[in-house]
Amino acid sequence: MVFQCQRDSWARQPDDRGLIGDVPVLRVTRRGPEAVHFVPAALEPGAEVLLSLDWERRFDHMQQHSAVACTSLPGQHLITAIAEQMFGFKTTSWELGRQRSVIELDTPSMTAEQVEALERSVNEKIRERVPVTVRELAADDPEIETVRSRGLPDDHAGPVRVVDIEGIDSNMCCGTHVSNLSDLQVIKLLGTEKGKKNKTNLVFLAGNRVLKSIEQSHSTEKALTSLLKNGPGEHVEAVKRLQSSVKLLQKNNLNLLRDIAVLIARDFRSKPVPSQLFVLHRKEGDSEFMNIIANEIGTEETLLFLTVGDEKEAGLFLLAGPVEAVENLGPRVAELLGGKGAGKRGRFQGKATKMSRRGEVQALLQEFISHRSPEAEKKE
Repeated sequence: MVFQCQRDSWARQPDDRGLIGDVPVLRVTRRGPEAVHFVPAALEPGAEVLLSLDWERRFDHMQQHSAVACTSLPGQHLITAIAEQMFGFKTTSWELGRQRSVIELDTPSMTAEQVEALERSVNEKIRERVPVTVRELAADDPEIETVRSRGLPDDHAGPVRVVDIEGIDSNMCCGTHVSNLSDLQVIKLLGTEKGKKNKTNLVFLAGNRVLKSIEQSHSTEKALTSLLKNGPGEHVEAVKRLQSSVKLLQKNNLNLLRDIAVLIARDFRSKPVPSQLFVLHRKEGDSEFMNIIANEIGTEETLLFLTVGDEKEAGLFLLAGPVEAVENLGPRVAELLGGKGAGKRGRFQGKATKMSRRGEVQALLQEFISHRSPEAEKKE
């Protein structure tokens, strides 16, 4: 079998991918001593097939895995073995991510100087071309007691696999590894993050991931140089200046919107005979903009339907007016606009997903007002 299976918590290394003949392998997992391959089509039992391994994926996992612990307790590979030797920091867990990997260390903190010293030491071991070997021991071999591990799974069968990094580490592991530390190429420690239960997460890249990260960073740097019209050393200050400018523009825009809201309300109130219904949509407004208009116009006698955002898609709405009318109409308005809302004391506001139906809401409100007009009440 050339495909490495995922062994859950016993080895946090993802499974392999590839082809069985021309059928892709979607997933590989373990059931007892057997590796179960998940494929999209049935295979003929007994047929001879060519197995093709996704080597780029496998080698990436080998590099990341050889760089760190394969178990969740004291057994370590390169980074965690050196971290324990130098500082007494034990590895309690680790995760091989798609873009970066994380080691959980049993320490509440780690200084920048410690991170730098650890990175320097692990890369020295890579340059020393330290061999990595794999041994298989019988389950009853007394030597197993001298190998660090968290124990074996309950359903383990067959020999026990031990990975040795000469002079550095020896522990049980079922994952794939490089044959020499030089195959790791380089390890870059990206820094630390606060972990769970007074622990520290150490973030790292190994091997080809370091090269890809440099390539991506360089591409980003070139793009920023072109956009900001200055050199890489000035990017941060340029972005800070832009952020300050944006904040000032946003503040000025907000003040202008407030002024516009007041003018709109005053214009409505200046009419000799104000309408009982006021409807307004403004694309660049917000909740404060709508509430300013409602406050300035007053809602004791006027029913207001205000909306902001995209004219046909999503946006915000406010229905304001006499308490009884708003309580009656608010949920119906939200339903027509495909949204949700809530309200109290004569205001009902919320989010809408179908702003294109504003016309239907206006018709509903107009019909409600026509039935509440003095002429309609006299007829009743």
